[in-house]
Amino acid sequence: MPKKPRPIDTTLRAAIERSGLTVYALSTLAGVTSQQVSRFVKGERDLTLSTASKLAEALGLELVSVAKKA
Repeated sequence: MPKKPRPIDTTLRAAIERSGLTVYALSTLAGVTSQQVSRFVKGERDLTLSTASKLAEALGLELVSVAKKA
């Protein structure tokens, strides 16, 4: 059964698409491998928080912690 995308995944994928950057260019800016970015964009892999943070920063985004309502 496919995993349900998490909000951070959806947000990052949309930002990557809007950026117009190639996987290689984004990975270079973020300091991660192009394989990590490519597999994430294709939905084949999840990201670590560290990698998500690097991609977000390269895209001009900021990760923030949001408490869930009980």
